[in-house]
Amino acid sequence: MGCASSIHISDRVVYHSGKESEDSHSPQQTNTTQQSQQQGNPAPGLPIKPSSYKAAFKEVQFGPMRLYEDQLQVLLVFAKEDSQSNGFCWACEKANYRCSVARTPESALECFLEKHHDIIIIDHRHSRYFDAEALCRSIRAVNSSENTVMVAVVKRPDREEGSVMPLISAGFNRRYFENANMMACYNELLLLEHGEVRAQFKLRACNAIFTALEQSQEAIEITSEDQVIQYVNPAYEYTMGYQRGELIGKEIIEVPKSERNKPDLLETINSCIRKGKEWQGIYYAKKKNGDSVQQNVKITPVTGQGGKIRHYVSINRPLNDNNKSDKSSDRVQAESQTDMQSSKHKDRRKGSLDVRSTTSRGSDGSSQRRHSSMARIHSMTIEAPITKVINIINAAQESSPMPVAEALDRVLEILRTTELYSPQLGTKEEDPHTNDLVGGLMTDGLRRLSGNEYIFATKQLHHIPSHLITPLSLNDIPPRVAQTMENEDSWDFDIFNLEAATMKRPLVYLGLKVFSRFGVCEFLNCPEAVLRSWLQVIEANYHASNSYHNSSHAADVLHATAYFLCKERVKQSLDPIDEVAALIAATVHDVDHPGRTNSFLCNAGSELAILYNDTAVLESHHAALAFQLTTRDDKCNIFKNMERNEYRTLRQAIIDMVLATEMTKHFEHVNKFVNSINKPLAALEENGGNGDEEAAKSILTSPENRILVKRMLIKCADISNPCRPLELCIEWAGRISEEYFAQTDEEKRQGLPVVMPVFDRNTCSIPKSQISFIDYFITDMFDAWDAFADLPNLMQHLDNNFKYWKGLDERKLHSLRPPPE
Repeated sequence: MGCASSIHISDRVVYHSGKESEDSHSPQQTNTTQQSQQQGNPAPGLPIKPSSYKAAFKEVQFGPMRLYEDQLQVLLVFAKEDSQSNGFCWACEKANYRCSVARTPESALECFLEKHHDIIIIDHRHSRYFDAEALCRSIRAVNSSENTVMVAVVKRPDREEGSVMPLISAGFNRRYFENANMMACYNELLLLEHGEVRAQFKLRACNAIFTALEQSQEAIEITSEDQVIQYVNPAYEYTMGYQRGELIGKEIIEVPKSERNKPDLLETINSCIRKGKEWQGIYYAKKKNGDSVQQNVKITPVTGQGGKIRHYVSINRPLNDNNKSDKSSDRVQAESQTDMQSSKHKDRRKGSLDVRSTTSRGSDGSSQRRHSSMARIHSMTIEAPITKVINIINAAQESSPMPVAEALDRVLEILRTTELYSPQLGTKEEDPHTNDLVGGLMTDGLRRLSGNEYIFATKQLHHIPSHLITPLSLNDIPPRVAQTMENEDSWDFDIFNLEAATMKRPLVYLGLKVFSRFGVCEFLNCPEAVLRSWLQVIEANYHASNSYHNSSHAADVLHATAYFLCKERVKQSLDPIDEVAALIAATVHDVDHPGRTNSFLCNAGSELAILYNDTAVLESHHAALAFQLTTRDDKCNIFKNMERNEYRTLRQAIIDMVLATEMTKHFEHVNKFVNSINKPLAALEENGGNGDEEAAKSILTSPENRILVKRMLIKCADISNPCRPLELCIEWAGRISEEYFAQTDEEKRQGLPVVMPVFDRNTCSIPKSQISFIDYFITDMFDAWDAFADLPNLMQHLDNNFKYWKGLDERKLHSLRPPPE
């Protein structure tokens, strides 16, 4: 609502706190002033002469800029004089602000256009005089009001506060509940000055910064932390041939890149700027017309809220014939930085050991880094490491003699396969046990479905009736059970004794003790009763009918995980959240396992195989079901009290570890662990370790390597049976064999492809299957794990067990034990 013309209100503007205001008042006003001063209050709308004049300018630091804030100007828009306007007038005088008072919307707008005040306070209490929101919108329509702080004085509500949205929509910054107390008004002005006004003052300075960017002769590009282009200046448009609108809002990876850069340069830039360091050097950028331009580039990460990198500023100067000297010096600088980044690892990559197959160092880590950070360097070609290797070999072939070229052709043929980490087996006649075992564990099935497809139905989740949940805590564990767990921190702990003592419920009891030892409840902010309920629900969803994949196996893996977490180098690598993730992942890693392999489920066309597209079927199911069981009921939701971001981090770590137990990527995980962790650490030790503590710490604690350590830890815990004491090893071998026998029996009954024909209960040699398993999967993995975590007792057990199985095989025995003498 606008101001009605029939309302007769003085439209004079009264100025305060300046010489211009001292001569602008009538004698009548002067009398009012004297009367008000006798009462101890300043008169509204009248000049007030400060006893001492404060400094007009205030120094404000804004990044590297030093700004000077002029004396603040305040416009009070009150239709009539009252105690509230008096309070703000007095407050302006006390704060040494220049103050103006307007009585009508027209005079307020006229006054603002003349003086461009920093603060405008509008009376919103009396709609019959003028529409405060309409006035605010009118002032906001003026371009120069962008940095003005607008305050609405409103009536103090009797009950509930009204919505502030109408005020925000009109353009107000703050709402002030009427309070004529002079100190309240004064405090409000101080809060405004040091809050909104100061912030707007700094924003005004940004105009100067952007003017400098726009006028710069160097091409400047600013991106967000997630590779979205936010700004390019005219020089960038001119250099690259793009219009600003074609780039802003796009991800860097959408911009074409030049292919004339060194293969390692992209990775070098990435590793530098991700650490918050500035990088400077030379690379080629691709213009819109397809030409490549050589540029001297400086990329500077900009840290923002939370200490995180929020922007990347790239300053690019094209190189031409006039600055060849600059070019050569810049190249030396760029290459020297490249050498500095890679020198620590150069030698150790030369003589890298092979664990069953060769691999590029940290291939998954480097590809993630390219996607996350280096995509913003849009002038570079994004290549996978294997692509680089193939390109290098192709180039070498051109100048190689014929025998070498033919050998390189064979190398390329091998490298172009998608199964780089899976060793190629010999003929089936050479070692049928190894072929069947590896084929069954490392493939997703033959997918030859018979006419009567086996449909693996989704089973009902086990719910535990509340009356069956025992109020168990560590203090309530039966003495016999407690006695069997006395040495649970020893590697030789006998899980089968605990299985018998708990009537096949070892996971709840061992879980309570292990989780208590590691302070999991304290980390999760979770009561022990909730943890107990969770363990009971998880254990109830393991199949006691499985001979191997039951809750005893889960408890055994939990025990091994806890044992590994206590090793010194593992503790140096992992944070508390990693330890908690490892313990939870071990507990749930095979929940609801049907006692059949992934190959069986895929061949049978099971619902799980269809749900997960024949890819990591069981492991995906274990991880998903674990979180379904946990979060469906607050009584067992151990994550209920976690902060959201921490929960997300923990959840991702658990999922990653459970998925790592899938055997199809066994050799990939082992190779990455060896090449990214074992070899760099070994190289440091060979150099005597002088001054390399920080380098070792960097290797152990990098985010990528922590993931590899956790994957290796749970993998070793999952298949550690051959490294257990002989009697335990024999028991586990019998149980897994029985489960494979049962699968083969069912495949024959259902007319499905027999995944592991060698596991026929009438003909199978268990010693041969154990020898193959140890030879193919265990030896190299535990050699690597032992080199990292120092596990001589495990390696001794492994050696003894291998000799035991070898002895049985040499005697042509197929059984678990030799016949009694």
